[in-house]
Amino acid sequence: MPTNFAAGLNQDTRSEMVELLNANLVDTISLTLAVKQAHWNLKGRGFIGVHELLDDVAARLRDGADLMAERAVILGGIARGTVEVTSKETRMSAYPVETTDIAEHIEALKERFLEVGESVRAAAQKAGDAGDEDTADLFTEVSRAIDKDAWFIGANAPDAA
Repeated sequence: MPTNFAAGLNQDTRSEMVELLNANLVDTISLTLAVKQAHWNLKGRGFIGVHELLDDVAARLRDGADLMAERAVILGGIARGTVEVTSKETRMSAYPVETTDIAEHIEALKERFLEVGESVRAAAQKAGDAGDEDTADLFTEVSRAIDKDAWFIGANAPDAA
C-alpha cells in the first residue's frame, strides 16, 4: 500500500477500511449514474422539479464518493472508482435504462437509495467495530445524505401525499 496518513491504525485495519471504502465508493458512483440516467430521461407531471432535484442529488452523491475515495488514499490505499471498476464491482441493482415515466424513475431510485443506504450504514458499523471512528463517521455522514435524498425523491411519488 502507498503512504499512510492516518495515525493509530494498524495495517490490517487500514487495508480492511480501504476495501470497505472502495466497495461503497463503486455503489455510490453507480447510484450517481442512475440518478443522472433518470435526470436525463424522465417525463411526466412534476418533471422540472424532479429534474432539478436530481442534479442536486447527484452533486451530493459525488461529494460522498469524493470523501470515500480520499479517505481510502489517506489510509494508504488506492481509490478504485473508474467506470470499469464500478461496472464490474457494484452491488447495486442494474438501473432500468429504458424507463421514461417519472413515477417509475422515482420508484427505481428510491429502491436503490435504500439498498445503498443500508450498505453504507453497515459499513459505518463495521468501521466502528474495527476501531476506525473517522471512517465510521464518514460513512455516517454519507448515510445521512443518502437518507435525506431518498426522502426528497420519494416525496415526489404519486402515493406520497
